Amino acid sequence: MSPLRRRDRPVLVYDGDCGFCTSSVRFLERYVPVRAEIVPFQLADLDGLGTTVERAEHEVLWVDRLGRVSGGADAVGRLLTDAGGGWRALGVVMRTVPVSWAAHAVYRLVAANRHHMPGGTAACSLPAEQRPGARPPGLSG
Repeated sequence: MSPLRRRDRPVLVYDGDCGFCTSSVRFLERYVPVRAEIVPFQLADLDGLGTTVERAEHEVLWVDRLGRVSGGADAVGRLLTDAGGGWRALGVVMRTVPVSWAAHAVYRLVAANRHHMPGGTAACSLPAEQRPGARPPGLSG
């Protein structure tokens, strides 16, 4: 992994092959004043962001302006905090114990069942390399 690198904007990395994840990102773009660059992990320079495909397949990622990577419920909380206003308060609460414990548990439950969630498809339950249209290992975009 690369060392921390300062950036102009934070980055939200999500699974672009997952219908539920994509629907969730579209909701954020529509209703939350997101200041981050939003990119599917399949198109992201994960090494340059300081993370791995394995982590990006497992959880949504937030890379802050200093290059620190957060994942899962913590990433969502940081995105909301960065959005400001009332969203900021929600994001801070989400990342505060004991609420953060519940947020983590709910995130893991939703992530494990995203193929059953609104916008989700059966492909969401498959590992990324087994999804329709997946690139064979070793091929770059």
